[in-house]
Amino acid sequence: MTMSPSVEDLAGNRIEDLPLTWLRDNCPCPRCRDPRNGQKLFQITELPTGLALDAVRRTADGVEVDWAPDGHRSAYSAQWLTANRPAAGEGSGDRRGENGKTLWAAADLNGRLPEASWTEYLNDPVTKVRVLESVLGLGFALLRDVPCREGQVLEVAETFGYVRETNYGRLFDVRVEPDPNNLAFTGARITPHTDNPYRDPVPTLQLLHCLSNAAVGGDSGLVDGFKAAALLRAEDPEAFAVLTRTPVPFRFSDARTELAADRPLIDVDGRGRIREVRFNNRSIGTLLLPADELEAFYRAYRTFAEITLRPELQLEFRLLPGDCLIFDNVRLLHARTAFEESGARHLQGTYADLDALAGALAVLRRERAVAAREFVDELAELFAGEGASAYLGEQVTMAQHMLQAAARAEEAGAPDALVAAALLHDLGHFHGPVSGAELMEGTDNRHSHTGADRLAEWFGPEVTEPIRLHVAAKRYLCAVEPGYFGRLSQASVYTLEVQGGPMSPAEVAAYEANPYAADGVAVRRWDDEGKDPDAPTPDFAHFRPLLTALLRKD
Repeated sequence: MTMSPSVEDLAGNRIEDLPLTWLRDNCPCPRCRDPRNGQKLFQITELPTGLALDAVRRTADGVEVDWAPDGHRSAYSAQWLTANRPAAGEGSGDRRGENGKTLWAAADLNGRLPEASWTEYLNDPVTKVRVLESVLGLGFALLRDVPCREGQVLEVAETFGYVRETNYGRLFDVRVEPDPNNLAFTGARITPHTDNPYRDPVPTLQLLHCLSNAAVGGDSGLVDGFKAAALLRAEDPEAFAVLTRTPVPFRFSDARTELAADRPLIDVDGRGRIREVRFNNRSIGTLLLPADELEAFYRAYRTFAEITLRPELQLEFRLLPGDCLIFDNVRLLHARTAFEESGARHLQGTYADLDALAGALAVLRRERAVAAREFVDELAELFAGEGASAYLGEQVTMAQHMLQAAARAEEAGAPDALVAAALLHDLGHFHGPVSGAELMEGTDNRHSHTGADRLAEWFGPEVTEPIRLHVAAKRYLCAVEPGYFGRLSQASVYTLEVQGGPMSPAEVAAYEANPYAADGVAVRRWDDEGKDPDAPTPDFAHFRPLLTALLRKD
């Protein structure tokens, strides 16, 4: 049936409020996009002028649009419309700019570096996602226990992208050289800087792998250049503006190389957001500007340099053999203290690029998204399969019990995480090493712990920890709430004894100190209520969107 163009999809998106050319340009039909690769099959000039909505129909998962004047038909899912609704502010998917970063001063990291072991990084996709996300979000990550062999840094780079070869080669050695073409190859102190500002495009990632560091001195330092630039913008807007509009001649020259790039110290996008910092006093050539502009530049340059040297912005640490530092070379400034040239200090480095790292991260997350859907499918199958069996001496099935508990949580207005915890609280009874049947025979299956551990890959502690505590919460309530024991079902009284009986005063105190204690009690009460064979019970599909929204993305 044809409906007025004034219609909302299932998520409340009003179609007539959307820019029509944008909507038509994003038509997903196979006439508009190649179904094999998603690429557009038309040019913007081929769209009709005077686009209008001829008819709009609500569908099972979104809307269908008939267009005037050409009669083309498009279908849009509510999920797509919600995810891509034109932003009221300055939303952008650009992870290169400051709005896609977490800016930091040293104290913000609380002494904890974003790090992982090389073995975990290679073998655990979740660990790899977290490392790569740290490079994108914080600007750096540290891999520990990387094999100390020459050339290994290239293998690290190739786990997420491609080596960027330069005049220094595919890799370079950072150690004292007899005839250095760069101060990095001496024992001199190196102040905060970015590398290769004289290239266009500049390598956006740098890796440094420590092979040895027995020298006196030679500690490493990092400064968040975006944080420093943001402070400059807040404290001296005119200086910030000068540094974003003044091209700086960066130069490098040796016997075989001449490199030049004229770029501002702080680069911003079209909306004025910080997107790149190039800062290297050793590589700045002679600026050729009117005298008044030179005065303004050098005042702003000095102010920015002083901010980068503030102690509170300096993150200092020492690289140990086997450490490999990966960092954003157009955001983070790196430094080192001077060291005795007689001591052994040898790093190997290479360059790579952020686009490849971001792409590798996106592919990992895409694969994880597929795995996440498969995980929810597995839960649905458990509810339909094993969930149909009887629930530990009660008059409901396992699935009925868990679904009723979740329904009680939903009726109480509980947060989504607690609704999920109520729904999944007895997952540990399903095909574990010790079954629910064995619990009824006197063997504690610790299902609260096995269930929480099983779910931890996919849900945060706001879901898993109340599940982990819901058995302890029964023991706790028996100890502190008069009358609670008398309301337990016969089966629950039996399992209470198998699980340890009412808590002792010391156990009560320990339980109450747990930050999820109240949530554990809440799940326990919904657990107690979910045993009515005559109660209306929603099916698993009712809760599936809630579970999907709560799944961990990393």
